[in-house]
Amino acid sequence: MQDFVLQADDLDQLIQVLKLRGYQVLGPVLEQDAIIYAEVDCAADLPRGWTDDQEKGCYRLRRRNDTAYFGYAVGPHSWKQFLQRPRRRVWRAQKATQPMQITAAVEAPPAMAFLGVRSCELHAIATQDRVFIDDQYRNEDYSARRAELFTVAVNCTAPSASCFCVSMDTGPKVSLPSDLAMTEVIDGNEHFFVIRSGSYEGRKVLKQLPLKPATRHHLELAERAVEGAKQQMEQGPRNFDSSDLKALLYRNYESPVWEAVADRCLSCANCTMACPTCFCSTVEDTTDLSGDYAERWERWDSCFTAEFTYISGGSVRPDTRSRYRQWMTHKLATWHDQFGTSGCVGCGRCITWCPVGIDITEEVQRIRDTEDA
Repeated sequence: MQDFVLQADDLDQLIQVLKLRGYQVLGPVLEQDAIIYAEVDCAADLPRGWTDDQEKGCYRLRRRNDTAYFGYAVGPHSWKQFLQRPRRRVWRAQKATQPMQITAAVEAPPAMAFLGVRSCELHAIATQDRVFIDDQYRNEDYSARRAELFTVAVNCTAPSASCFCVSMDTGPKVSLPSDLAMTEVIDGNEHFFVIRSGSYEGRKVLKQLPLKPATRHHLELAERAVEGAKQQMEQGPRNFDSSDLKALLYRNYESPVWEAVADRCLSCANCTMACPTCFCSTVEDTTDLSGDYAERWERWDSCFTAEFTYISGGSVRPDTRSRYRQWMTHKLATWHDQFGTSGCVGCGRCITWCPVGIDITEEVQRIRDTEDA
């Protein structure tokens, strides 16, 4: 695949080309003191010159000393919200007609273009594909929305302190297929993107952009930027060996660590709501006052709620200890048995958005230390 250079001032042309090709462009925007994903009309909507500082239970925006478009890590929302929707109607029923009519709520999904997808997030989308498309129970709504997706991936050059994608082998360099993949480079007065296509549709988009072939100089600067992000994580406190996590957690199912973390955990479900791979949901049935009309809605749920595993006789997981153990063990261990991969991509959202600062990487290390003691 050939690499090209797109000048930063021409980024808006990429957005306009995607819109002209019928895509709803979704990307990072500044809203409510955070960088979230929403509809983007032009390059001016992007968080140019902004970055995020993240740590346990802490997220803050601050100005960068340059004009980078993608000089941030990841925000509170993931791309999951556009594929596995937080709430959707499944069917409606009308009793006034004979026989009673039950109609599936089928919506024609928009053709979406995700702009600024990080490598960890591509892995998260691929993980949800295994759950909703490749598994024996196919989610048709997810599948339809996924089929119309165009992805513009961006190599990460500014990880936050809570990122650990290097440990999970999911970043920072884009390693999964994407329609387009870019690296943002700022070097002195130079500000450009090294860009390449990864699909037939991506090549058609590139043909409509003002590009020039990338030189060795451009490629070296791009590689250096991504390597810097990798080294930052490798030298950070959250770098760890994930190769034996499944066996480690299976051996420590009754570890006292679970009780210790339960004393801090609020069972608020923030980690699962922010997680780009968590897929638990529930259904709600509603009727009108006459009883002639009913609807079923699917919405996100969490294994941290007491009602999630409630059956006749009580909850399967009645306390916080069992709920946290279920979440972490499923995420890092039993997910391998179900889907052939880890359920964690190292984005760090669960660390940042935990109100009491529980850190999944620290809990892994605590289990190791307790086992070795």
